[in-house]
Amino acid sequence: MAKPKTFTIRTFGCQMNEHDSERLAGMFVAAGMTPVEDETEADLVIFNTCTIRENADLKLYSALGHIKALKEANPEMQVAVGGCMAQKDRGKIQEVAGWVDVVFGTHNINQAPELLRRAKAEGPLMEIWEAPDPQAATEMAPALYAVRELPYSAWMTIQTGCDNSCAYCIVPSVRGGEISRPLEDLVQEATMLAESGVTELTVLGQNVNSYGRDITGRSPLFPELLRSLGEIDGLERIRFTSPHPKDLSNETIRAMAETPNVCNQLHLPLQSGSNRVLTAMRRGYHVDRYQRILEEARNTIPDLAVTTDLIVGFPGETEEEFEETLQVVADCNFDLAYTFIFSPREGTRAALMSDEFIDDEVVADRFKRLKQVLDRSALLHHEARVGLFEEVLVEGPSRRNDQMISGRTRQGKLIHFPVSDTPMKAGAVALVRVTHGAPYHLLGEEVSLVRGPKHKTRIPLTIS
Repeated sequence: MAKPKTFTIRTFGCQMNEHDSERLAGMFVAAGMTPVEDETEADLVIFNTCTIRENADLKLYSALGHIKALKEANPEMQVAVGGCMAQKDRGKIQEVAGWVDVVFGTHNINQAPELLRRAKAEGPLMEIWEAPDPQAATEMAPALYAVRELPYSAWMTIQTGCDNSCAYCIVPSVRGGEISRPLEDLVQEATMLAESGVTELTVLGQNVNSYGRDITGRSPLFPELLRSLGEIDGLERIRFTSPHPKDLSNETIRAMAETPNVCNQLHLPLQSGSNRVLTAMRRGYHVDRYQRILEEARNTIPDLAVTTDLIVGFPGETEEEFEETLQVVADCNFDLAYTFIFSPREGTRAALMSDEFIDDEVVADRFKRLKQVLDRSALLHHEARVGLFEEVLVEGPSRRNDQMISGRTRQGKLIHFPVSDTPMKAGAVALVRVTHGAPYHLLGEEVSLVRGPKHKTRIPLTIS
């Protein structure tokens, strides 16, 4: 019997890219291939790319340079590049790396196996669709969800594309306009995942709050979706990302509060605390509206943890405007923030504002000062949890200390606690008492094992 062909997938970027990689892996497993982690053992290497920031581009071309030597040693190896950067750069990838067999975009991910088959006979291929096929976006075979990085936790894409026009963002160019999947399809998929042992589901979309608006022509269906998912037996934790503040409705906030398995965690990207900068970013809201939404969410959802995104050094940002951001960030008192230095992306409005770009030294100083404010808020939140009992979804041994177990609370906070005599496998749930709070994690001690894992298998993917 012939030995099965092997593949590995390297993923750059966001959760949407990671979920796309799971879909790709599902297709190749369904075709009889076997996943491996080591590229030297793979017959097929796939790079699933991101293009949000410049360093993602650099990572890809560096990785392609490394893979060239492996392909020269094994001419039968195939190399494919897909995702957002492939959609944007297209022919440039094969110009720079002529050994790449297939380049495919964000809209035709389902074609990857067929393109690779054709490339064996026809030579290098590039196929990029300018827009998604609406039928392909709403009809996804179960095989596409067969391989996940974590067998107890899954992502579910509810929409593709984005209808917003943020000045710094390349996503609408590489993923197109919003197309929502039918609600009944999503409930069916989530039910299937729960039956397979998934207990934590993260709903994905570029703007989940607008989910279903293209279906109804009026109001979004996101609150209805949350409530429907909340009725699925076995789903213990439901999360979502990312919402847009301008579309976060009171109906969604109430659905979060009234659906017990929707986690008390809200990611609400602010981006800037300056109204002028927000207008230049084309965000569609000002600070006062953002803060009203945040206050409503905190007043309605008990023990809510709030995280955010912030961009430092947007073109034209003055020192006074940055000081406004520092004050707003302090007032909002976030649990955690993902901070990014502005990176111009070709094809966006902000990339044309080069005469307003800010010196690197100024940006670096602002980034440092912003981190100090954020770390202070995060530490206060975590210190306030000392003595509390948390239900923790176990992820496994700590990456830095195999004598510690790592997991996530319902708020999504990372917590470490010592290994005990109680068997504690990934996917289990433990009751843990918090003993210490640090800016980026909690420490605790196990009180009891609530339940063991419900899943049966695990096939790892390579995530960069």
